[in-house]
Amino acid sequence: MFFFTYLTRELRRRLRQAIFIALGLAVGVGLVITVTAASAGVKNAQADVLKGLYGVGTDVTVTGPAPSPPKAGSGNGNRSSIMMGPNGAQMCTNGKCHSLKNGYTIDNLASSSASPMSESLVAKVAALHGVAAAAGGLLLTDNKTTISQTPSQPTSFTVDGTDISHQKLGPLSNAVTTTGRTFRQADSDKNVALVDKNYATSNGLKSGGTITIAGVKFSIIGIVTQPGSNPPDVYIPLARAQALAKNGPAGASLKNDVNTIYVTAASAADIPAVQNEIAKLLPAATITTPSSLANEVSGSVSSAAKLADDLGKWLSILVLIAAFAVAVLLTMAAVSRRVREFGTLKALGWRGRRIITQVMGESLAVGLLGAAIGVGLGFAGVAIIDAIAPTLTATLIQATGLHIMTPNGAVSPTSSHTVSVPMTAAVSAAAIGAAVLLAVAGGLIAGIFGSWRIGRLRPADALAKVG
Repeated sequence: MFFFTYLTRELRRRLRQAIFIALGLAVGVGLVITVTAASAGVKNAQADVLKGLYGVGTDVTVTGPAPSPPKAGSGNGNRSSIMMGPNGAQMCTNGKCHSLKNGYTIDNLASSSASPMSESLVAKVAALHGVAAAAGGLLLTDNKTTISQTPSQPTSFTVDGTDISHQKLGPLSNAVTTTGRTFRQADSDKNVALVDKNYATSNGLKSGGTITIAGVKFSIIGIVTQPGSNPPDVYIPLARAQALAKNGPAGASLKNDVNTIYVTAASAADIPAVQNEIAKLLPAATITTPSSLANEVSGSVSSAAKLADDLGKWLSILVLIAAFAVAVLLTMAAVSRRVREFGTLKALGWRGRRIITQVMGESLAVGLLGAAIGVGLGFAGVAIIDAIAPTLTATLIQATGLHIMTPNGAVSPTSSHTVSVPMTAAVSAAAIGAAVLLAVAGGLIAGIFGSWRIGRLRPADALAKVG
């Protein structure tokens, strides 16, 4: 009981100094909480982007290699290209060309960013050790180009050929139907489509209406919304996508082909092994995970993530070091000023251990006070970030699937998908606990240095300094 009475009296007597030390620790704690919360907020925003770009519920995504554009003057195989000649635009297929009138519209559904793979590979991937499930899909782009004197920028929308028997794996996995209905097994060979709510709103589409894909009218059976940031605009049954899609404009049909395989592992620990097994089975394929895709996304969300991880981390460390140093120096200065007091206590029979315990108790109390103030400062910093933080953006560049021949060679137009992601700083209990432990540790470190000073103190030397 005397321990707490003495401790309280000493803290009151040196209240200004105790508050100054606590504030130093609090600034460090508050900054740690603020930076940690900001970093978590950026990572959450990045995760929202990846959900839309990558496929919710998917551990590994396998895509065919990116198709290479045809070379100028080549036969193009079974591909077609648009060439600008002296007499205007021409469509050339296997070396045979015919002129296109101004205003002519080309509408094709192409596998733009990945080469096709045989659908039979889906079953082989599903049979690999560590794979819980696998589903094939076709990520396509419907491109409409109007011919004029110069090639115009194509208008496009994304189409997902969905395996109706595995709707819970891939882009449609977390979709919520807002109007109409979702796919049924009987829809596998029908011209029916689901449309993303944002795309439907911006283009005036409604459930019960129609949408034209590759020149074919599809009935819109439902409007869906996704938690991700950039979901496909339209979903159609995989079999219909395979029947309509081309491997490039006017290229070969993609019947019995897929260009994407969505894989979920039996456990998170199995993901590396699953990646290796798929790489052996499909050496030419591109294998991605959410973490690898994050490196391809540009925009402020990527920059903010790097800034939070690099600058924020080192800034927190430097402030904590400074706060600890101030606490240690002030504690040792306080001990120096209390030489007479400690010498008297030793002369009265107090052991060094008892005096050290008393000083450590005072330092612990100061550390706890700093932790409490620091948590308050941290939440204040989080509130400021939420109030002033700009909306983050993420951009992913994708090929359109068109190859336009010009005098300088082949040109492959690209389309960019930019999404806006609100940033909200997220404070976790773990971050608060870690910050509190840091403040307490700072107080105890200061107490240890002060105790080391006391341990070297002899009563005769202390009393000799009494003037």
